[in-house]
Amino acid sequence: MKLYRIKKSNIDRNGRGLYAIKDIKEGTRIINYVGKIITKKKTEECEKFDNSKPIYLFNLNSRYDLDGDVSWNTARLINHSCLNNCDYEGKGLKLWVIAVRDIKKGEELTCDYGFSYNSDYKQFPCKCGSKNCVGFIVREGSRWRINKKLKKIQRASR
Repeated sequence: MKLYRIKKSNIDRNGRGLYAIKDIKEGTRIINYVGKIITKKKTEECEKFDNSKPIYLFNLNSRYDLDGDVSWNTARLINHSCLNNCDYEGKGLKLWVIAVRDIKKGEELTCDYGFSYNSDYKQFPCKCGSKNCVGFIVREGSRWRINKKLKKIQRASR
């Protein structure tokens, strides 16, 4: 039985998201993240993965990635939030979206996309609006770097 439905997103104002159609318990597998399995070499050579448009790419292992940019991958509609209620869990070449806390009926399903903090981070603004949001889609363990940079800028502007 499906645990979600597609509707207009509260995070991506121009797009869609997935919403819980009933309460979901922590640890529940919600949806399989599917797509085309491609080699790392193809990932490196393909213009599709150059950050100029949305990328639905997951590292599966040292040889393969999963390109989820396919119409039959409903899980690609899950939006980023800095206060996510889901995460990705993989085993072999399978990838699942799982609940990392209890999710209430009607709540939008969200994941922390886990982008790294590098010189490109400003290309990926975050619109989640959560209390711990730093304005950019950067993995939780690196957000302190942006907070530190913002504080430095604020002190300099006084």
